[in-house]
Amino acid sequence: MISKLLVIAGAGDYPRFVIEGARRAGVPRVDVLAVKGSCARSTARLGAHSYPFAVGESDRAVAWAAEEGYEGAVLAGQVNPLSLFRGRFDDTVKRWLSEMPVKNAHTIFGKLVAEFERAGVKMYPASLYMDDHMPAAGQLTERGFTGLERDDVARGMQVAADMGRHDVGQTVLVKSGMVLAVEAFEGTNAAIKRAGRLSKGSVLCKAAREGHDWRFDIPVVGLTTFKKMKKAGVTALAFQAGRLILLDREAVVSFANKNGMAIVGVDSGLPPAPLRP
Repeated sequence: MISKLLVIAGAGDYPRFVIEGARRAGVPRVDVLAVKGSCARSTARLGAHSYPFAVGESDRAVAWAAEEGYEGAVLAGQVNPLSLFRGRFDDTVKRWLSEMPVKNAHTIFGKLVAEFERAGVKMYPASLYMDDHMPAAGQLTERGFTGLERDDVARGMQVAADMGRHDVGQTVLVKSGMVLAVEAFEGTNAAIKRAGRLSKGSVLCKAAREGHDWRFDIPVVGLTTFKKMKKAGVTALAFQAGRLILLDREAVVSFANKNGMAIVGVDSGLPPAPLRP
């Protein structure tokens, strides 16, 4: 049992669900390290204590967390990718970026994780305490895949797995066997928008690679994702069972049913994301 947990909180509801899940699991103290420009004030206030920091202030954030003596920390929520290019950086972050031959979520957030752990703050999987938001295999919506969607899902999940091996992204959109869009650093919503510009009627596939580091960049979808899907004419979502966080499940399933969309968890044969330390 962790008695003192730090949630490094970005945007969206995800950090709130981690905080609530940790408290339900009996964690006595949950604090928030709020990422400026991403974490909502309402989320920051959920922590017993909260501390704001900018993406480029890693030295200060790591030093503070180490001094507070946290037994563990979790990265949760989106961080605006543009902040990695337009923000002000301390000398440590400038050195990291200059030394990285490859810059993506795995290398950048992996380095941040390493710095916290070097300072004595253990980083746990971002799936921790998300029991209510990690759907298993099977059909969540009133309808399942059509025959054509099923073929596109098979294609899309394979491509997503291949892209994951190169740390490119986790989202692929396919229609009639054609890959319309692959997520890169711009994120899922931008990939959906690009696919919609090309053609309506695609399926969205989400997959984490084999050996995925669950401490950061975990696959997440929520109601905002589905609203973007509807606008782009995406008809279905396929995801790896036990390896994706579904936020606001009741609202998402209701929205999907109302708009004739399918949501199905696919058994990947890979181990599920851990829910406890």
